[in-house]
Amino acid sequence: MKVKDNINVYPHIMPSMKDWPITRFSEERDAFIERLIKFTMDRLMRSAHSVEDLLDKSIYLERQRVKNNPWSVDPGDEKLYWKSLVKELDEAKQAEDPALAQQKLLRRIVHRYSEEIIGFFIPKTFNFSRKFLTAFFKRLFNNGWGRGHRGIWGSKKDLQKKIIVDGYVDELRELFNHGTVVIVPTHYSNLDSIMIGYGIDSNVGVPAFSYGAGLNLYDYEVLAYFMNRLGAYRVDRRKKNPIYLETLKSMASLSLIEGLNHIFFPGGTRSRSGAIEDKLKLGLLNSVIDAQRYCIVNDINQKIYVVPLTVGYHFVLEAGSLIDQHLRQAGREKYHRGSSKTSWFRVILRFIRSLRRNDSEVYLSFGQPMDVLGNYVDRKGMSMDDREVEISIEKYFSKEDVPNVDSQRESVYTRILADKIVNSFKRENIILSSHLCAYVAFTMLRQENPELDLFELIRISTESFEIDYEDFESRCSKTFEDLKAIQEYDVKFSAIFSKSMKEVIHDGVKNLGLYHYKDPLKWASKSSLCCEDFKLLYYYHNKLIHYDLGSVD
Repeated sequence: MKVKDNINVYPHIMPSMKDWPITRFSEERDAFIERLIKFTMDRLMRSAHSVEDLLDKSIYLERQRVKNNPWSVDPGDEKLYWKSLVKELDEAKQAEDPALAQQKLLRRIVHRYSEEIIGFFIPKTFNFSRKFLTAFFKRLFNNGWGRGHRGIWGSKKDLQKKIIVDGYVDELRELFNHGTVVIVPTHYSNLDSIMIGYGIDSNVGVPAFSYGAGLNLYDYEVLAYFMNRLGAYRVDRRKKNPIYLETLKSMASLSLIEGLNHIFFPGGTRSRSGAIEDKLKLGLLNSVIDAQRYCIVNDINQKIYVVPLTVGYHFVLEAGSLIDQHLRQAGREKYHRGSSKTSWFRVILRFIRSLRRNDSEVYLSFGQPMDVLGNYVDRKGMSMDDREVEISIEKYFSKEDVPNVDSQRESVYTRILADKIVNSFKRENIILSSHLCAYVAFTMLRQENPELDLFELIRISTESFEIDYEDFESRCSKTFEDLKAIQEYDVKFSAIFSKSMKEVIHDGVKNLGLYHYKDPLKWASKSSLCCEDFKLLYYYHNKLIHYDLGSVD
């Protein structure tokens, strides 16, 4: 058993933002776009589809998107642009040199997509964001009650103590001297990108990373302003056409090849169920392998490192909507959402009161760094096999000792890397008091109603469910012992688990769903607990389901 109570704040490895890779990329944005266009065009020209087929399919799909699923964030000329391309493509087919005319049209589309995808990094905006987010997170994670008007905000040191950094942090910092770093985190909340970015700057002391942001988020002017200037690149999940997908993948690969550090959310989107992701988006991970192979084939001295990151919260602000989406998808006709009579004014008032009265923590647990094949690496970035013998990864991208391209081989490597990342997520996850309480409480609810399936269970009246505290404490203790007994790896616990189980439970109940209007778990009396929202309780219970604990009797 490992109890995590270390509060580490590291000095910055590059104090001046002028030295950061992301600053250099932003300063050379136009030149990078030109290289990206050439890189993407080369790949499209080598694809199995003709240029004419690529254009026909992409223009058709884009016109359908503009017609059936327009967003306010789309460019004002979007509809006219794709309509005009239909005529231009017909003219290109009739040109004296159709192939050349179609290539020019293809290049224009790739250029438009490149400009759309790639953002900026403005140091002045980053400095402002440091100050703003310090104030925001101080209020979100620090208790201001009883400290007077000035004490509402706490101090930055107080905030840094609430960001618990754990795992292979020294190794992560050292890898910046040896190659490109890709952090692959779990994904639970819209706050993740901001929280991770702030935490690695404030506590881990490493330069800012580039990261993908859904284009839909740019519909909010304030968010758009900052994301456009903080190294985010835009991802439009509506666009499924081959030209856009290749441009996006090429951007990820080329920027990695040229040394830009990235944050990739390998699950692709937030975990709707609340559980740790176990099915990752292989296309995104394949771009990492693709970039490493390109470096080897073209004799570029650039190694790419993958660092899993497990993020832990006591609460997720949007948990209610996320679990609703999960249940709707999983249950289909079995799931009945029901009507909500909750006043938004009361929800906001509860949130403001909670900001004043409560504090919490966030956990950033870094897994052991690995190369793109899933081999662990040492602090110097050298790959090691299972016997901790140094190995060269060049041979894995070669045939008869000659580096080559083999998409089938690399698809196997992608699945291996995905499995290694998922295993790291589970191994580095830090169990919180709130997660234990939710797991045990929902398991007790299930055991009291064995004849009901999940969708029937969450519809029963919450007033009919009350937990005897002594029984609850006994079951929490047993589950804690079962977790410690897991032999596959050494399970990690937050610092509160070094105290008595009574203190663990009080901490867990206090923190569970801290800012929700309805409590997933609360005290009904000194000797019993109750629940106001079974769906939320189920969501937080799912944080521990990957341990396969079974009964808590």
